[in-house]
Amino acid sequence: MGRITTVEALRQHYRAPTERAVRKQLDHLDPHCRRFIELSPFMVLASSRPNGPGDVSPRGGEAGFVRVLDATTVAFADSPGNNRLDTLENIIANPEVGMLFLVPGVDEALRVNGTAEIDDDAALRESFATRGRPPATVVRVAVREAYLHCAKAVMRARLWSPEARIDRSTLPSMGEMLREQIGLDGPAETQREMLARYEETLY
Repeated sequence: MGRITTVEALRQHYRAPTERAVRKQLDHLDPHCRRFIELSPFMVLASSRPNGPGDVSPRGGEAGFVRVLDATTVAFADSPGNNRLDTLENIIANPEVGMLFLVPGVDEALRVNGTAEIDDDAALRESFATRGRPPATVVRVAVREAYLHCAKAVMRARLWSPEARIDRSTLPSMGEMLREQIGLDGPAETQREMLARYEETLY
């Protein structure tokens, strides 16, 4: 056997999902999903272009930075980044997105899939202002699927375990890595300098 190209061939390697695994998928945000999002300071956003490459983007903020507007809608600010706009351009081309919410110290995750749109309404943007700075746009997602993901992946990763943390010096600074990757001239920005710069422009 080699490359698997059909669902039928794939399913031969796995047991059928349990009834609980199938039934846990909701078409709305129940109180438990809403509470999970309210406590989450970190979300990974997946998007793609039609028939094009997929992409994932980390998003973070104070707990609850993704706002639950109602049982089938969430919204979040597009905070300042590198201005590549990979995710936003993907949403314009293909509004289907997936979100994975994490809460520090909680091994379970929350998966939410839906349809996204980008909004530049001034009042909405102002309502998402941080440190007095409104975002350029707000992303609104109509929820189609929501379900709690089991703890196995985070447990395997020991993600919240202090013993699993590595010292930042184990890797070169971001500046050093970028200098080698794209051939920048001059001294590399240190990790301390980068963090100070980020602090100035974080929001």
